[in-house]
Amino acid sequence: MDERQRPGRDAPSRMTSYDDARASFDLEVPSRCNPVLDIVERWAAEEPDTLALLTLDGNGEVVARQSTTELAADSRRAARALLELGVTKGDPVFVMLPRVPAWYAAVLGAIRIGAMPMPGPNLLTGRDIAFRMSRSEAVAAITDAEGAAKVDSVAADLSALRHRLCWSPAGGAPPGWGDFDALCAQAGDGETPADPTAADDPMLLYFTSGTVAYPKMVLHTQASYGLGHVITARYWQDLRPGDLHWTVSDTGWAKAAWGGLFGQWHERATVVQVQLGKPDADTILSMISRHGITSFCAPPTLYRLLVQADLTRYDLSALRHCTSAGEPLNPEVIRVWSEGTGLTVYDGYGQTETTNVVANYRSMPVRPGSMGRPTPGYEVEVLGDDGRPAPDGVVGNIAVRADPRPIGLFAAYYREPEATAAAFKDGWYYTGDKAARDADGYLWFEGRSDDVITSSAYRIGPFEVESALVEHPAVAEAAVVGRDDPQRTQIVTAFVILAPGYTGSDELTVELQDHVKRVTAPYKYPREIHFVAELPKTVSGKIRRSQLRADLRTGGG
Repeated sequence: MDERQRPGRDAPSRMTSYDDARASFDLEVPSRCNPVLDIVERWAAEEPDTLALLTLDGNGEVVARQSTTELAADSRRAARALLELGVTKGDPVFVMLPRVPAWYAAVLGAIRIGAMPMPGPNLLTGRDIAFRMSRSEAVAAITDAEGAAKVDSVAADLSALRHRLCWSPAGGAPPGWGDFDALCAQAGDGETPADPTAADDPMLLYFTSGTVAYPKMVLHTQASYGLGHVITARYWQDLRPGDLHWTVSDTGWAKAAWGGLFGQWHERATVVQVQLGKPDADTILSMISRHGITSFCAPPTLYRLLVQADLTRYDLSALRHCTSAGEPLNPEVIRVWSEGTGLTVYDGYGQTETTNVVANYRSMPVRPGSMGRPTPGYEVEVLGDDGRPAPDGVVGNIAVRADPRPIGLFAAYYREPEATAAAFKDGWYYTGDKAARDADGYLWFEGRSDDVITSSAYRIGPFEVESALVEHPAVAEAAVVGRDDPQRTQIVTAFVILAPGYTGSDELTVELQDHVKRVTAPYKYPREIHFVAELPKTVSGKIRRSQLRADLRTGGG
């Protein structure tokens, strides 16, 4: 299977000239569009034996090698199984599975029939699941045995849920659940709807963290994430036929779609997914060497771990291109990685709401610490609060021109018209991030304009953590911010006013941390808790999180 020549380090950049690429960008979007049919099936018809998906376990052993033909067949069987259950076009389908081939079968099968898969991180608690499924009115859940138990624990709150499907490596399913693999096998391979979706039909729902409310649902269309990530794969990841591309990401994050769904396959690159446990440098570097990974994307926290190893011990000669996203990458890490591997790490920027909108490219000099320049297909500006372009060197709002609408921009916040309207103003989509632009058009990230915490590439809304804390009887009021941290970017830090009768102690700190881990996803728990008598507030009563962050920086916390 797949005898293609893998591109080497001497392969020229896909983008020979940045200015020419922007000027000539033209990605055709047909009125009828379905990426499973238009990309996966077309690739299978043209190259039936090419490796499309390589799944590795935590030790780097091969779990599955799926050709384009096999991947397309899996999508057909899953589509037919969902149709037989009564899942139809437009139905939200909650999918929470680890990095296994079944995740792809479920997501591709749902997209194939026009249903809306809603991937969730595997660390979600029952409470998180209840919010997401009830908010979206998901009609089906596809998960593993652990996830099934979480769904069952909140089933009383899920009035729209009609179908429960469980994937298990050993087969079988808990009571009340259908066996996903068995249902796909019973449905069999065969025809599915021939022309199921239009380009602007809904395709995918991802949740994004908020600061003063629970997460919002980001709605992407068949075109925006089905074709929009061609921009990500072609220009930033510099992919081409023969590449083996590995993006390190949980399946529940939009980063999985950035680096492991349609954009890479459109460029005829093989996607690699790894059932990685707690990451360590030797495991990751050994996998890159052993399997000849040619393109690698990881968050800065992981690169900071990798550069602590002796990089010269590993044969990384097949690796030709490295990218990073999630938060700005330290210039020192870029330097050490380059010295150890001979490769530059190319930073990129975007959101759940977008594809890659700003990046560094092989065809232009990298300025360490800079986000890079806008990608082809996007017009990105730094706007002042008055809506006018900010002067060079002055920090302003990162905004994406939305009129005309670029292909990779999300459609809306699902069922939240007010939040959607607030994000779009005068023909621009305001990202909520701040940056400055230099005289050559490079952008330099400054920070979030809201209070979302970025920790080890996770984006955490303080409202969720605060809500979890105040459920504990010892907590009268809480405020949560991010403290700067050299390894994790930020760590979740809580300021707590105790209820009468309680006294702050190390024991209570641990108790509150364990409480948060139980009621929401464990990665959100506060690693620091400060017991305080009062919280800084505005005259209208809003917590001044900016003051709390400043106190932490100056030692006042």
